Amino acid sequence: MRIFLAGATGVVGSRLLPLLVAAGHQVAGTTRSPQRAESIRAAGGEPVVCDVYDAAGLTAAIVGFRPDVVLHQLTDLPDDAARIPERVAANDRIRTEGTSNLIAAAKAAGAKHFLAQSIAWDPPGRGDVVAAHEQAVLAIGGVVIRYGQFYGPGTYYPDEMPGHPRIAIDDAVARTVPLLEAPSGVVVLADEPGT
Repeated sequence: MRIFLAGATGVVGSRLLPLLVAAGHQVAGTTRSPQRAESIRAAGGEPVVCDVYDAAGLTAAIVGFRPDVVLHQLTDLPDDAARIPERVAANDRIRTEGTSNLIAAAKAAGAKHFLAQSIAWDPPGRGDVVAAHEQAVLAIGGVVIRYGQFYGPGTYYPDEMPGHPRIAIDDAVARTVPLLEAPSGVVVLADEPGT
């Protein structure tokens, strides 16, 4: 399968890319940073340096790769959780304009399936943005992956577990791979309460 992975150097994408390659898929992975392109190549992917807000460039990249699946793992979050409030508008823009651009490019490329990262909790004051993001994905027959709060290495909770809904980052990534062929709908990836 040919997979276009938007957000290949993020917390999820950097772990997902080698799993997809190991499963025999051909993967193009995006980054905005030319310096990060080599990490995508080293993991077995084809690096694509582009910005999701450059609609024409993004469309050209996706159409040129001819993916079967577009996998949206983009966020715009800071490394430091204390700075999340500063990044709310930027992350909302990824969910609105970024998702819209990815959907338009996937359609132009004739991709058969579209999957997008979302969250399994209701963020204060952001519910409308999250709902609109999810509705846009579902409207094209895509799959919404609602992840619990990540914990483990490289997350906001490296040494402790957040409240529910939550999921270990490596478990979340492993459980994402089989969703490549999931039917349209919403999938929640989170630990069972009590675990």
